[in-house]
Amino acid sequence: MTRSLRLTQTLPLFALAAGLMAFSLLLAISVGAVDIPLGEVWRLLFWPDASNSSLIVHTLRLPRALTALLVGAALGVSGAMMQGVTRNPLTEPGILGVNAGAALALLLGVVFFPGLPAWATVLLAALGGVGAAALVYSITAAVGLTPVRLALAGIAVGAMLGAATSFLLIMFEERTRGAFINLSGSLAGRTWEHFWIILPWALPALLLAVALSQQVNLLALGEEVAQSLGARVGLVRLLATGLAVLLAGAAVSVAGPIGFLGLVVPHLARWLVGADYRRVIPLSALLGASLLSLADVAARLIDRPLETPVGILVVALGAPFFVYLARRVS
Repeated sequence: MTRSLRLTQTLPLFALAAGLMAFSLLLAISVGAVDIPLGEVWRLLFWPDASNSSLIVHTLRLPRALTALLVGAALGVSGAMMQGVTRNPLTEPGILGVNAGAALALLLGVVFFPGLPAWATVLLAALGGVGAAALVYSITAAVGLTPVRLALAGIAVGAMLGAATSFLLIMFEERTRGAFINLSGSLAGRTWEHFWIILPWALPALLLAVALSQQVNLLALGEEVAQSLGARVGLVRLLATGLAVLLAGAAVSVAGPIGFLGLVVPHLARWLVGADYRRVIPLSALLGASLLSLADVAARLIDRPLETPVGILVVALGAPFFVYLARRVS
């Protein structure tokens, strides 16, 4: 009876979140240098024709909008997994330095391995993220692991890696031309190529994260409790962390580092459906996709016809929330 009641209560929320995601997709296709009415967007999606509007929808805006949904879902779920595994409400890919590590690794690939296949960029970004996260944990473990210390170490490592990224941009200006906007977190100019780069990595990782959600529930109760309930703590932590870093790396590989989305979205999901990660993780995917898509629309409207990098906008909105959380847990 209780399970049925919970399903009855949460299914409408998931339906609303899915509806919001669908609306954000249509809006992202509708808004641009040339606005296309939503009704026309709906018609052209299913019945394309030879018009300029149809060309804009299918060639320019649809791949960008779908990429935004995948990037947002990946960052939302990555943040939820990290918060569940570490039991730290301040954890997310950007704060742990994962985004900065992934961005630096990608830039190193551009500079020293210019012929790197597109599919390998996701693995390169993931390796950079793993290295950054490992450095943050090693620094924090030496002085005592607390949520605030972990966040401060992540910010420090992220700043250090960001400085290294800036150095490469200056020293290898010709090779890295055009990378600066991407490293601010941007979806401008994303094509079907970018969508097909992220899809084979992000979609399976999202599905695996949902499948692992019950085990993340156990980890969130604490290591001793999880072991007493039969969880293989080491293996689950390794798998969950690996999925979180892979999702963050996939997002950075096509959109650059976008901070704080992975922090805000899981908290919003828990506020709506409680602490059960079987609901938090899929809802984080839907909300992350919707919020990044809507933020991308807002980024286009701030300074039309120019575009503000969406990463800058998300950070401006997410940073106050981080300060609020830091004050609560400190």
